Amino acid sequence: MKEFKEIGIRNLKLEDSEVLKSLKKLGKLHKEFKDQDLLLKLFNSENKNIRYYSINNLAKLNNEKLLKKFEYFLKKEKTSYVRREIASAIGRLRSKKAIPIMKKLLEDSDPNIILQAVRGLLIFKDDDKIRKILEDLKDHQNEIVQKIINIEFFDNDEYLSKQHESPNYLQNCIAHGDVLKLLKKVNDESIHLTFTSPPYYNARDYSIYNSYQSYLEFLWKTFKEVHRITKEGRFLILNTSPIIIPRTGRKYSSIRYPIPFDIHSEMIKMGWEYVDDIVWLKPEPSAKNRVAGFNLHRKPLAYKPNCVTETLMVYRKKSNKLIDWIFKQYPKSIVDKSKVKDGYETSNVWKIDPSSDKNHSAVFPIKLCDKVINYYSFEGDLVFDPFAGSGSVGLSAIKNNRYFFLTEINKVYFDILIEKFKSNLFDDVKVGINQE
Repeated sequence: MKEFKEIGIRNLKLEDSEVLKSLKKLGKLHKEFKDQDLLLKLFNSENKNIRYYSINNLAKLNNEKLLKKFEYFLKKEKTSYVRREIASAIGRLRSKKAIPIMKKLLEDSDPNIILQAVRGLLIFKDDDKIRKILEDLKDHQNEIVQKIINIEFFDNDEYLSKQHESPNYLQNCIAHGDVLKLLKKVNDESIHLTFTSPPYYNARDYSIYNSYQSYLEFLWKTFKEVHRITKEGRFLILNTSPIIIPRTGRKYSSIRYPIPFDIHSEMIKMGWEYVDDIVWLKPEPSAKNRVAGFNLHRKPLAYKPNCVTETLMVYRKKSNKLIDWIFKQYPKSIVDKSKVKDGYETSNVWKIDPSSDKNHSAVFPIKLCDKVINYYSFEGDLVFDPFAGSGSVGLSAIKNNRYFFLTEINKVYFDILIEKFKSNLFDDVKVGINQE
């Protein structure tokens, strides 16, 4: 790797863009680098990017004598991302002389500065006094600070369950009843993936609630139980969309409830981490025609577009461990067999036609289930749908060499599920939850 002895711009009158280009191209600096004074001078530039890269390059010199200069620059600088780089430069000195400065930076109003101070102090975490200071940040108001401290000092490396295993009594099991009561029979950390679409609020005969709030509370209770039975770091994919309740008379307006948005905040509170939102895009002819009236009169304020999308909210059970940790819990042969084949979705907009079923009014397309199951689980994993309906999740699980666990409250749908799975697939479907 080339080592630079100079910037190459001394005594030249250059535009800011040219100075910046020269600063950016500097890689590793030679021990006999000649332009430290020039970098210090460039910090007085009115251009924040020049100030940033002057500090960035000064930090490469690892010169403890620059500590006072860095401290002075930090007090003088007003721009957050330049201040962050100065704080980082102080930490990268790895000097005990910098400890008082970094301790003071823990009280800064900018969380970016606090994070850099934490990173710098972690170098000295074997010092009992420094360790105590950092551990006291466990309940810091900034969530990223909290996460770093928990990973460094309070993370449990022991696993509550083996990642690649699931209870035999749940494998290819279909249970009838209230999902909240049924899940009480399921052990913690039993399932790998949940993919479901909860019943729409008062839009079907099988999903009538006395208020929207009681509907949301039922979903929150359900997904809190799902969180409990999900293995650490594994996924819940929740398919929802806003729902329209028709007006009850000509003098009243219809009401539209933003279900995915109203669910979200409580999901985070109960320990799910938001990962992604995927848009399921359906052909417009499949949607209810809401725009017809507007098409006739074209009056402002009355525009209502046809709803051709649903949302798949991707959540992960909160964990301080990276995804790589999960890979290591599986035999390599399973990881290799589970690799996603060519033709996978490259964007978060998935164009998939809806499906229909003579026995159920809201059906998951198998194609949609296939994508979710292949993208978010391994072969041999246990996939759960608490609102099984027509059983698409279970059918897709079998097709893709996974186990399924389905619950369904509607007796008619449950009986159809049992018949469908036993007659078309195999004879070892478990009916009900029996741990014996």
